[in-house]
Amino acid sequence: MTYDLIIIGGGCAGLAASVYAKRFNLNVLLLTESLGGTITSTHLVENYPGFPSISGQELANKFIEHAKANDVPMKVGIRITKIWKDSPENGDLFHITAGLDANAETFTSKTVLLATGTKYRKLGIPGEAEFASRGVSYCATCDGRFFKGKNVIIVGGGDSAVKESLILAEHAAHVTLIYRGEKLAKAEPINLKRMEATANISTKLKTNLTEIFGDTLVRGVKLDDGTEMPIDGVFVEVGRVPETGFLDELKVEKNDKGELIINGMSETNIEGFYAAGDTTNTEWKQAIVSATEGCKAAFKAFEFVSGRKK
Repeated sequence: MTYDLIIIGGGCAGLAASVYAKRFNLNVLLLTESLGGTITSTHLVENYPGFPSISGQELANKFIEHAKANDVPMKVGIRITKIWKDSPENGDLFHITAGLDANAETFTSKTVLLATGTKYRKLGIPGEAEFASRGVSYCATCDGRFFKGKNVIIVGGGDSAVKESLILAEHAAHVTLIYRGEKLAKAEPINLKRMEATANISTKLKTNLTEIFGDTLVRGVKLDDGTEMPIDGVFVEVGRVPETGFLDELKVEKNDKGELIINGMSETNIEGFYAAGDTTNTEWKQAIVSATEGCKAAFKAFEFVSGRKK
């Protein structure tokens, strides 16, 4: 079967696009490893219009319910390994391979929307991999409850790190936010104010971790000033890396961060190939921005498939 549009990714961008694609009467298929996306690990969302305060998982569920109400065909648990495109004389179609070797499955479509989001960026220091899930975590919402009454650190200086510190403070005895910069300039003022007003959160600026150590569990970290800090848990929030590694053959234009470069209508340099959400070069990574980009991509796919593209 040849689809009109295949959406890769089941987060805010992909799910929003799927609703619009169905409304445009496109023959659409959504492929994803899991439904919900990055927003599911967000404790509270208070900046999405229509929901004064809602958990990230609840908001994701609303997106999923909306897509299912529109009978969007979905394949969940799909890991994309390769995308390529035929030459114009051979149909100009996109081919998407999921899985490897004998278990591989290939899908064909006239247009594609990539909305795979990002994965956690690692510190790349000794002990990080060894103590993963044994005191090193990348999600306060997921793992904060395991550190009830303990002392933890969170590494990072962006808005996400500040919000994660607030989640951890609900469980831990004390939270220390460690950041290499001189100030937390990227945090939203409202979140920074909340953090500064929380008694069991402190900051340690102009500092880097050089090693994580312990026995069966994390017991402490080494800092770049030569000191050691006893600690029970390390939460890492130093940014994310776009999931675009399988696009090499397609030659989609990327920036130096590996993000796909799109225009104001979610179009890439490859005709019929769109991108939306955190995997793109859009500066402001927000759920509402991702959803908007997904909707734009669905519209451009409709224009392309229907022949209405100018």
